[in-house]
Parts: sequence; structure tokens; C-alpha cells
Amino acid sequence: MSTTQQRAVLIRAYGGASVAEVAEIARPEAGHGEVLVRVRAAGVNGLDWKVREGYVRDAFPLQLPAVLGIELAGVVEAVGPGASRFRVGDRVMGPLGRLGAYADVVAVAEGNLARTPEGLDDVRAAAIPVAAVAAWQSLHHAGPILPGQRILIHGAAGGLGGHAVQYAKRAGAEVFATAATAHVEYVKSLGADHVIDHQTQRFEDIARDIDLVLDYVGGEVLDRSWQVLTPTGAIVGTSSPDILARTPAGRRGLWFMNKSDTALLETLAADVAAGTLKSPVSEVVGFNDLPAAIERNRTASRTGKVVADFSL
Repeated sequence: MSTTQQRAVLIRAYGGASVAEVAEIARPEAGHGEVLVRVRAAGVNGLDWKVREGYVRDAFPLQLPAVLGIELAGVVEAVGPGASRFRVGDRVMGPLGRLGAYADVVAVAEGNLARTPEGLDDVRAAAIPVAAVAAWQSLHHAGPILPGQRILIHGAAGGLGGHAVQYAKRAGAEVFATAATAHVEYVKSLGADHVIDHQTQRFEDIARDIDLVLDYVGGEVLDRSWQVLTPTGAIVGTSSPDILARTPAGRRGLWFMNKSDTALLETLAADVAAGTLKSPVSEVVGFNDLPAAIERNRTASRTGKVVADFSL
């Protein structure tokens, strides 16, 4: 590979597992307000396969071929004009605010990046930017969380759900959470008051008078959730872009999309580094294994996050 070329995981067309491939692309240059980051690790997210399959092509129109990946951790390799927050050699982490993290070197707007705390390695850092921040923002999207509120979290064992359980408990809420049989004990360890095994129980038989539902699953789970709400309760969804059209009359349904928040990311990353916030990495894969890991994210239920270590 020449010095002007680099590895990337990209798609040339929409489709199934086979369309994501490891290829060579041109190495970028840092534009105004950007830094070049030598990527050491990148988190795998559900958006990867949703983009690959074309499910979100209306919300995220792409010019193909397109490099996948939305969050990373690494080292600043060059600083572009107008960028002043970081120096070459600084360890950084963050969301891109777009696609393209699955490449050896990535140009990133410096405003999206936070410094990686001491005591947090790059693999663990790469698992934090999207899930930790989006979980916090989605929890507060419908309004302030008050002590004693009853909150139901669907998909509580995943990256988003696991963080949301912890934040809701910190806020003093009574937390109901759904998870697969294999993950019930894990979700209990995060502090959930009532963990519902969705493989053997119906959550609507257990969760009642719920003030807020965080729906990280979508589909028929969303449709079944309206009945558990209080009259003034709300559902915040991240997996059903059509939630507004599926909200019954007189009910409150909100679509959530996360936004970059560097100050919040720095705070949450420091909590992970200090051990006061759990942000587990369930699997570490090598760069060439990313296409298969993206497909497993679509088909397999797991706790925490999958992260690609670019040195493997």
C-alpha cells in the first residue's frame, strides 16, 4: 500500500452482508477546522448495517462508494488550518457526525472530538462516543427526569440501553428493563429495579403506569408499549423513524437522533475511566473482521459494544 492509500471498510452498493468490503482508498487531508486522526479503534453500531442495507437512505443520502463507521478513538496526526484545540500526538475520541470512521486515517471536525482520559485505552474509548451520549440525550429528550418516575427501557442490555439504565437510576427513577434471558443478570447488575425477560414474559403484564418508555428496539415492541403509559407518559424511539405516524391520537411519541456534545462526552468518558459508569466492550475484532462484525450486530443479541482494534 502506498503512503497516499489506506485501508477502509466501505460499500459500493446497498445490500446484505457481502456488500461491505475491505478496500483501499485515498488518504484524506485535514480541511479547515479539522484534524487528521490516526484511528486506533472504532465502535460497531446498528447504524452500520442499516446504512449498508439502505434502510436509512432517505435520512442519510450517500454518495457511493461510502466508508462506514461513525465513532472512533485514536491519535491526532495532523492539524488543519483554523483548528486549534489539539496538537499532533494528542489522544482523542469522538463521533464523526457522519460516516467514515472505518479507515486508517480520518479527517474529523475538531469540535466533535474530546480528549481521551488517562486510564482509558483506545478500545474502551471507542465504545463510548455514540452510545453513552445518545443514551443520556434520549433519556432527557421528553423532559427532565424526576425522582420516583417509572421508566421502561427496551433493549436494556445493548450499548444504548445499558447506559440509560445507569443514568435513570442515578436520577432516582424506578427502572423497568427488557432483555433476553441470557442478559437478565447483566441488566440487574446495572441497577435496574425490574428486569423483564422478553423471551418468557410480556412486558405489558408487568410494567404499568410508566412515565417514559425508551424504545431502542422498535417494531411491534413500540406498538405494544402505548398501553403501559400513564395518560401523560411519552415514548422516545431511536429505532422506528415512523414513530410519529404510529403514535395513537392523544399519545406522545418522539423520534430521537443524537447530536454531538463534546462536554457531555468528556464527562461520561471520565466516569468510565474512574469506574463510576459501566461501558462494557463485549467483543474486540480486527480491522478485516469488520464486515462480519457489522452483520453480527444485525443478527445477534449481545451486551455492551463491539469494537474494532485497528492493530489486529
